[in-house]
Parts: sequence; structure tokens; C-alpha cells
Amino acid sequence: MTRLAVLDLGYGNTGSIALAFERLGIDATLTDDPVTAAAADRLVLPGVGAAGPAMARLRECGLDSVLNRRTRPTLGICLGMQLLFERSAEDPSAPLLGLLAGGVTGLAPASGFPVPHMGWSRVTGVAEGIGLADGDYLYFAHSFRCPDGEFTAARTTYGPVTIPAALRRENFWGAQFHPERSSAAGSRFLEAFARS
Repeated sequence: MTRLAVLDLGYGNTGSIALAFERLGIDATLTDDPVTAAAADRLVLPGVGAAGPAMARLRECGLDSVLNRRTRPTLGICLGMQLLFERSAEDPSAPLLGLLAGGVTGLAPASGFPVPHMGWSRVTGVAEGIGLADGDYLYFAHSFRCPDGEFTAARTTYGPVTIPAALRRENFWGAQFHPERSSAAGSRFLEAFARS
């Protein structure tokens, strides 16, 4: 059985995420095969790009149904975290996975805070067991944000807006930040997920 699989949808940051796990001594298999994904002890859904095309690719590969049946630890990163919700303002006509209630909304630019939000931001309100600590700086690159609710496991602010930086609901984890680009704090987060 594959210990950890990273879904390779043919775009984005899959290679750098696999390398980040390998630096921790954790072998990561890149796959778009639903059988391999379903059997993985840990599954990672990365994402760089747009919600509509990402969902189309998941459906084309039969991975949407795999994700909807997951009972083992599963991590969505950046767009991958957003895909866990029901809908996105980025493409209102494309239903997302619907594993978490609510919709993803766009960030609005504010004075001194352009969109996309790119760079290092400090997190607060960190839940136990996710490898992060209040005050950690993490690297973000996004134009949309998930709803802030009961499953938010860490927050950051960008101008006047509070952004859920991480979430956790049972076996599902999410990172709006890029752990593979977030130095030691990002590595601690990935290690905590791999041990969950």
C-alpha cells in the first residue's frame, strides 16, 4: 500500500510538494490513478490554477469520487483546500467537492494590500496537533479565501480581511498557504499531517 500519494493533475506544484515530503524522509508517490489514490494511507490534493478546470480534471480522472469517499487523512493545499468546499466565486457554475459547507469568495484589494495576496504572513489562533504555532510566518499566493468557520485551524490577516490559513475536520486537512515554500513551519505542518 502507498503510504502517501500526491495527486498529479498535470499542473501546479505537485513536484515541489512531493520533494518537501521526501526531505522529511517520507516517500511520496505522484499519481492520477484512482485506485492508487484510494489505497493511499495519506492523500494530498495540491492546486495551482482555477477551480473549474481543476474540478474538470478531477472528474475526468475519477478522483472526485475517491475524494468524496475518503476516510483516511487527506490534505488540500491552496486551491486544493478551496476545492473541499461547495462552490467558488471563481467559477460559480462549477460545483466543487462539497466536503465542507460554504463557498469560496474572492479577495478584494485594499490600500497597500493588492490581490493576489503573495508573500509571508503571520498566523494566529493555531489549533493543536497541526504542527504550527501562533506567530509562525507562512508563505501565501492566492486570490480567493475559504469561509472562516468551526473547522478553521489557523488564521492570518491581509489588510482588513481575516483569512483561514489552515483547516481541519476529522480526516480532512487544508492549507491555504504553501507548506512546501514555508520553511521550517511548513515542514512541521507536513510532518504533522503525515503522522496524523
